[in-house]
Amino acid sequence: MRNSPFAHVGDALGALLWGRGGDVEDDRRRLMPEEGDPHERTWMAFGASEEVWGRRLLPEARRSLATIARTIARFEPVSMLVRPDEIDLARHFLGDAPVDIVAAPLDDLWLRDTGPVFVKGEGAKVGVDFNFNGWGRKQGHGRDRKVAGLVARRAGVGALRTDLVLEGGAVEVDGEGTAIITESCVLNRNRNRGWKKRDVEEELQYLLGIEKIIWLPGIAGYDITDGHTDFYARFARPGVVVAGLDTDPRSFDYDVTRRHLDVLNAATDAHGRPLRVEVIEGPSTVRPGYESDDFAAGYINFYVCNGAVIAPEFGDLEGDSAARHTLERLFPGRQVVQIDIDGIAAGGGGIHCTTQQEPVG
Repeated sequence: MRNSPFAHVGDALGALLWGRGGDVEDDRRRLMPEEGDPHERTWMAFGASEEVWGRRLLPEARRSLATIARTIARFEPVSMLVRPDEIDLARHFLGDAPVDIVAAPLDDLWLRDTGPVFVKGEGAKVGVDFNFNGWGRKQGHGRDRKVAGLVARRAGVGALRTDLVLEGGAVEVDGEGTAIITESCVLNRNRNRGWKKRDVEEELQYLLGIEKIIWLPGIAGYDITDGHTDFYARFARPGVVVAGLDTDPRSFDYDVTRRHLDVLNAATDAHGRPLRVEVIEGPSTVRPGYESDDFAAGYINFYVCNGAVIAPEFGDLEGDSAARHTLERLFPGRQVVQIDIDGIAAGGGGIHCTTQQEPVG
């Protein structure tokens, strides 16, 4: 919570260390752009390790991550953080894809959560460091805690600081002042003990230009993220939301996705417009090779890049096709590219989780 007008802006020396233009002025109007706005580049991290992923899953996770990077690189520049001793390994998996390699210490690969959230202000682009704490201290994060600052410096932008703990996968915006956020994640005591909705709303208005938050209940304790928004609801454009629906009655998400639809169908955005809610059901089946209780089988965790939507396919011909057709209809003028990400899904994540967009300055 902000105690003074400059609580989130480092001193002059700290600002300089954080990169060009680091001395961010508090009275600037800032806004987190919609993901579909033009990108400077996509940031990723080649951070899977045997310690976290296990010997069997590690090669497939790396292959899936490289597939995501190679696919995005067809449409826009990609910069990938890589441990110094794994640069040759990363280049092997990436092949001849034009991916910029950036040497960096890493704990894991989830750049959506560890990297900065980029916002644009009056004449300046800055990165917000949301104090990654391993999803509520569930995983070691000593190196990943520093990734947001490293990426901001490499991007040549200033940084905003905050006391709020939040991962990029927990907040979805329409670029016009509306956000969708899950209570189970951001109001969780393992991240923001003592914070109330009003505290978060005031802080995100200051940091991201958010005028209204649509709060989804989410569900805590079942996955490492405590229910990130980017697996439940995404803006296709202002006023239009695509939401996931879990059709398996045995799933912990079965009831909560229905509660989310009730909330979204009754909600209005920051301009008072009712939301148009489009539903994409999850796949009925997935390929058996890496199926497990942790497998993230859903289509909502897609990524919007310059000229394309990168989305998963799970080998369910009917479900994959239905998801593709819906995305093609919701994103006219963009190519919808579906890829096999079973290695990443087996680790509980998706395409969006591995990426962070840097908007054009």
